[in-house]
Amino acid sequence: MSDNEVLIIFGTETGNAEALADDAKGFAKDYGLEGNVVDMEDITVEEISESKLLLICVSTWGEGDQPTNAEDLYETACESEDGCMEGVNFAVLALGDTDYEFFCESGKEWDNLIEQKGGTRINDRIDCDVDYEDDDECEEWIKTTLEKFSNL
Repeated sequence: MSDNEVLIIFGTETGNAEALADDAKGFAKDYGLEGNVVDMEDITVEEISESKLLLICVSTWGEGDQPTNAEDLYETACESEDGCMEGVNFAVLALGDTDYEFFCESGKEWDNLIEQKGGTRINDRIDCDVDYEDDDECEEWIKTTLEKFSNL
């Protein structure tokens, strides 16, 4: 992996987190970065731990559950060694629905887990509701995160 590569992993049931991951890849070029979008079911904890820049886009499913394509990776990451994410600079974009009790729970879990495993949070997690497309906050967060990544 090159120093300017941003690993963008997504966990989704409906495709929204994947669409935002693709958006982030498109914006990455504006910051001299190369976005690499990967489905959470197509990557290992070891591959994630080798990345310098990590952007996680994940939606919450049902009552606070990980999306189906993220379940195995999350379980494996929970069981991984402490310190395995040292050197990984990360940020989490969480999607959810405020109508549910556990709003953006999956994103909160990933955010805490990567930090517990030694990762360095570069930008505070953003929790976006289902109407995220109606405001610019989500896009601005992505751009701010990419700018912070480009300055590392």
